[in-house]
Amino acid sequence: MTPVARAPDTLVLHPASTLAVHEGRVASFDLEGRLLTYFEDGVLYKRALDSSVHARTRERGRRRRFRVPRAKAREVFGRAREVAAARLEGARGEARSRLLRILEWTPERLLAEKERFDRVYKPIAILPPDRYFTVVLQATEGCTWNRCTFCSFYSGRPFSAKTPEAFAEHARAVRDFLGKNALLRRDVFLADGNALALSASRLLPVLEAARATFPGRPVYGFIDLYSGERREEVFWRALKEAGLKGVYVGMETGHDPLLAWLHKPGSQKELVGFVRTLKAAGLFVGLIVMVGAGGERYREPHFEDTLAALRAMPLAPRDLVFLSPFVEDPRSVYRERREAEGIRPLSEAEIEAELNRFAGAIRALGLRAARYDIREFLY
Repeated sequence: MTPVARAPDTLVLHPASTLAVHEGRVASFDLEGRLLTYFEDGVLYKRALDSSVHARTRERGRRRRFRVPRAKAREVFGRAREVAAARLEGARGEARSRLLRILEWTPERLLAEKERFDRVYKPIAILPPDRYFTVVLQATEGCTWNRCTFCSFYSGRPFSAKTPEAFAEHARAVRDFLGKNALLRRDVFLADGNALALSASRLLPVLEAARATFPGRPVYGFIDLYSGERREEVFWRALKEAGLKGVYVGMETGHDPLLAWLHKPGSQKELVGFVRTLKAAGLFVGLIVMVGAGGERYREPHFEDTLAALRAMPLAPRDLVFLSPFVEDPRSVYRERREAEGIRPLSEAEIEAELNRFAGAIRALGLRAARYDIREFLY
């Protein structure tokens, strides 16, 4: 019997220190007492660290996501606070202390967290889905390449790197901003898009400062193929010894013509060799595949060559292949080029079918597959 392919897993983390329920309303809070999530009437609201609020619901069987305006965010904060207040009567000991801490966070105080966030961080464009609840430290800003036709994450943001002194100061500022909430964030992610492209002489002090400020936490980061495959195994071993645990690579596809069409440097052969180097150095590898990229023209070769590339890699059971449903930015060069060449984009239903097909084939290789929807990103 042929096994039915499961959809790629959605990685979910539950970092709440307090969960309060009142009259069908549910709110969760971090160790500082700040709101994390609020659920009411079928809508899940999530508060980012900058106090923007993103909502998720289902309408006619389809998931809908949207960012709520500031006035609505204030209302959500007030409603969540009411949930905590309703649980205060009869609460004793540590439970009462935590509820009182939550009640100190008025809607106005929560909204003011944006000012604190902006003093600590530049915009955080994207993270891997299994690192959404991590300590983000921005060693760099922007991306070293920043010319892929499909990507607008770092538009208008030239690549730059912090000095070791500036990074250490930034790490301390992040620690102070997170407060007790840092205890729930068990690893560190070096941002932005390509922080691991820095030289060893610049990365080693960064790793040292990260581990000094957040001791005991493993460190992860993004690296592109173009920068990464030029480094020898000894480079990656040195970073591993300094605290680097794993790397995430935007594979996108194993089909070289599609990779070139996306204006992304590298090849399947180079990617396979790079992953072999990373695994020889003992690192975790997360590979990101864009499902639906290239539309109907590239659907089959994208699938076949991506599977062939994964098959050739010495990936371990703990490594992850992320399947990202392709989201076309209407302002991108990708859109212009696709329309000019008459390439039909895959529909949402077709992309979902491709996600299932990829997931089944990847699991048949003995590998893990997980969903990576950039529309779900929130930090």
